[in-house]
Parts: sequence; C-alpha cells; structure tokens
Amino acid sequence: MREYLLVFLVAATATYLLTVVAREIAIRTGAVARVRDRDVHAEPIPYLGGLAMLGGLVAGYLVARQLPFLSLRGSEEMFRDAGVVIAAGAMICAIGVLDDLFELDPLMKLGGQLLVAGFLVVQNVQFFFFVAPGGGTVSLDPTQGAALTVIIVVATVNAVNFVDGLDGLAAGVVAVGALAFFLFCYQLTNINNVSLASTGALLSAVLAGSCLGFLAHNFHPARLFMGDSGSMLLGLMLSASAITLTGQFSVPEISGGGDGGTASLLPTLLPILLPISILVVPLADLVLAVVRRTSKGRSPFAADKQHLHHRLLEIGHSHRRAVLIMWMWAALIGFGTVVVSLYSSPVVMVGVGVAAVLTVAATFLLPVVNDPKDEVGSPSDGAAAA
Repeated sequence: MREYLLVFLVAATATYLLTVVAREIAIRTGAVARVRDRDVHAEPIPYLGGLAMLGGLVAGYLVARQLPFLSLRGSEEMFRDAGVVIAAGAMICAIGVLDDLFELDPLMKLGGQLLVAGFLVVQNVQFFFFVAPGGGTVSLDPTQGAALTVIIVVATVNAVNFVDGLDGLAAGVVAVGALAFFLFCYQLTNINNVSLASTGALLSAVLAGSCLGFLAHNFHPARLFMGDSGSMLLGLMLSASAITLTGQFSVPEISGGGDGGTASLLPTLLPILLPISILVVPLADLVLAVVRRTSKGRSPFAADKQHLHHRLLEIGHSHRRAVLIMWMWAALIGFGTVVVSLYSSPVVMVGVGVAAVLTVAATFLLPVVNDPKDEVGSPSDGAAAA
C-alpha cells in the first residue's frame, strides 16, 4: 500500500507542477476557451490541461518501475500492460490537443478514438473472460473481446468529455472513480491471496494522483481547463484500467468478499458494470444528451446547455456546490458498487443506504440555502461540455 501511495503522490506532484507549463503552452499557441453562448465561464481560459496530467501519469509509472515491491520478479506483464495503456493515453491526448487547437470534426475525433481503442486490442489489452456465477469462467473469443473493449473505451471517453462542463467536475468524478477502482483491485487481490501488484491498481493510483494534482488548478475558479486532451485521456485511462482486470487472474475461480460476500464478483458482468457504474453520472448525461438532441432532429454531437450540471445550476446550486454534489453521486455509485460487490453484510447495506439518502437530500434540499461566496455564473465558471 505504501508504494501505491508513493506513486499516487508522485503523479499528483508532477501534474501540479506541469500544469503551470501546460498553461503557458496553451497561451502561446492560442489554445484558449473562448466565451460562447452555451458556456458558463465569462472570460477566456487556457486549455491543454491534459498535457500536465499525461506527464503526471508517466512520472508515476516510471517511479513505480523502480520500487521494490511493485518491480518484483513476475511484474513484467503488469508494467507491459500499464505501459501500453499510457501509450494509448498519449495517443488520445495528442488527438485532444489537435482538437483544442483546431476544433476537429466530431467524426474525425470519433475515428481517432476508435483507432486508439483498436491499438489497445492489438496489444492484448482487452476483455478475455468473465467470472461466472457459482464459479468457473465465461470466455470470450477474440472478436467478442475486441468489440466489447472498443465499445467500453469509446463510451467512457465520450462520457467524461460530456461531463467536463464545470470547474473541477470531470477531474473530480474521475478521481473518485479511480480511487473506487483502486479499492476494488487491491481488495480483490488481497482476498484471493494473489500478488497485490496489479495493473488495474497501479493505473488507478497514478490516475487518481494526476486528477488530484490538476484539481489544485482547476477547481473553481479555474486557471486552466483540461480540454479534450484531458477529458479523453481520463476516460481512456479509467476504462482501460478496468479492462486490464480480466488479464490479471489465470485462476478459474475468484472468490468474492471476505465476510461471506458474493461468490463471484457480482457476478458475470462486473468487469463491464464497474467502469459504467463508476461513471454512471457522465454516462447518464451522455445518453440523455444524445436522446435530447436526436429527438429534436439535431446531431448528437451538437452542443447545448442542458447537461446535468447545468440543471443543478438552474435549480439553485452554486458552482462549487453543483460540482461537489456530482462528486457525491459518483462516490455513492462507484464506492457503493465496489463495496457491495466484495461484501454483503447488513452493515454494508445500511451504510450504502444512508449515503444514498444523504446524497439525495443534498441534491434537492440544499438549493434553498444561499451561498454568498459563489454566485451562479461568476466570471471564471468552467467551459460547457460538448
């Protein structure tokens, strides 16, 4: 655990420091978020935060390779898969940089996302099997595994892109998701008495650290936006972290919780459901946006100002509070799914229920409380998502 904490802190520190460099590059190259009708910020803000987060990811990965526990014999495959995922992250970050600079056509961006997802598949970072109820596995043939991998990666990339609409929102949601998934990977390996050094845990730790380092500059009022270079990078890293899980275990049966929890990881579809549940807030926003736009005869890629975070502002939440509430929903669903998948004691169920009640209350009761420190529509509000 101490080595995971170290790589988390290294990624956070490197990202925090590199954000200053990324901001200067954005200003010099003109990668600046202009104020548009659908935006909620009132002054131009530089993009390219994804470059700083990519630097943090690389720094955490390089340090991890030098640590005694994580670099034990037999960890070559772990670092190999983690390196492939970070390389894919660099590729999609480059596509995002081009979009931040030149505003690429949506179909061109989608094509780039498909190519990066295909790169993961070619490098054998894909779904291989699911754990079946009652023990055993459900294997996927290469075509099924490849198709499912591409769908999950592209969906998650676009979900994070869609939710990136308020200062600190996307980085916070992904940080929560990465921490939840780290907990899942760490406890799963611990329960099954296999090596605690896993690809999913390593990638989740450096991803959470990068998000935290960036949030220091991105929380309201933001000094830098992540742009598509950051949102697509975060979506790919989180989905790929989950995908690596099925390559971690070669045993035919994987035990669930240590207190009589689920016998087979909640069961067959958990490797798919986990990244979806962690990002259920942005994924729900993505689905609603597509339905809303296509029902009006518009392109699903046509931007508007009706995302979930915009609706929270409309019902009376301040900017900071809207972001914190969406973090709460992400934490409820992400950590709730992880805990329930590993443990099934009454105490766990009651705890999740209480957290759900508190989250709902914060969402619908807090708008009646005014926040004089953060009026809606203040000058540095974050850019709206596509």
